[in-house]
Amino acid sequence: MAKPLIGITTYNGKNPYGRDIAAVQHTYIRAVTQAGGIPILIPAILPADELNELYARLQGILFSGGGDISLKYFDGEQHASIHEVDEARDVTEFSLLRQSVQHEKPFLAICRGMQVMNVALGGTLHTHIPDQVSNSLKHDNQDFTLLSHPVNIDEESKMAEIFGETLLQVNSLHHQGLKDLASSLRIVGHAPDGVIEAVEIPDHPYGIGVQWHPEWLTDQPVMQRLFKSFVDASEK
Repeated sequence: MAKPLIGITTYNGKNPYGRDIAAVQHTYIRAVTQAGGIPILIPAILPADELNELYARLQGILFSGGGDISLKYFDGEQHASIHEVDEARDVTEFSLLRQSVQHEKPFLAICRGMQVMNVALGGTLHTHIPDQVSNSLKHDNQDFTLLSHPVNIDEESKMAEIFGETLLQVNSLHHQGLKDLASSLRIVGHAPDGVIEAVEIPDHPYGIGVQWHPEWLTDQPVMQRLFKSFVDASEK
C-alpha cells in the first residue's frame, strides 16, 4: 500500500535576503515521515482553486504551529503581545480545516493549529493567557523540549485510546488559548490551571487538536503513538 500524502501547513516569512518564503520547521516533517507518511508542504499563498485541488489529493492534513490569528476572524481582546499575524495563512488554514471537517478527512492540529480549529468552527481565543486567565501557569516557555506541566486527558475520549494513558507531561510554547469553545468540539484535555490543552470532534474519523508541541517530543512513545495514529487514519 502506498504511503499516505500528509499536507503540512506553512507560514509566510522572509529569508536573510529579504525574499518571501513559505516554510515550516523540520520537526513536523520528521514526525510525519517517522510515522509512515509522505509530507507535502502547503503554501499559504495559493488561489482557492489550486488550494482545493491540492486538498483533494491529500489523505490527511497537519495544521502546524506559528503566529497569532487575526482578530478580524473572532471576537477577541486586542493585546500588545499579538504577533506574526498572517492573514493569507489564516484564510488558507480556515478553508482547509472546514473542508476537512465537512469531508471527514483526517487532520491533526498542533498549537496554533488547534486555535485555528476552534476559530474556524466558531469559537474564540484568549489573546494573552497571562492577563486573561486567573492564576495561570507559564505557558509561553522558550524551550521546546521542557516538560513544563501535566495534561489530564478524558478517559472516555478518542485521545485516551490513542495515547493509552490519561496523564501526560507536555511542553508549552503558546501565549494564547481557547476561550469560548466551538459547538462542534469536545474538550478532552486540560492543564492544571484550566487552560484547554486538547479537543476532538466527536464522530469525525480523526479530528484532533493539541495545544502543546508533540513534534518536539517524538522520543516519547506516547507522542509517537499520536503521529502514528494520525498517519494510519489517513491510509483508510
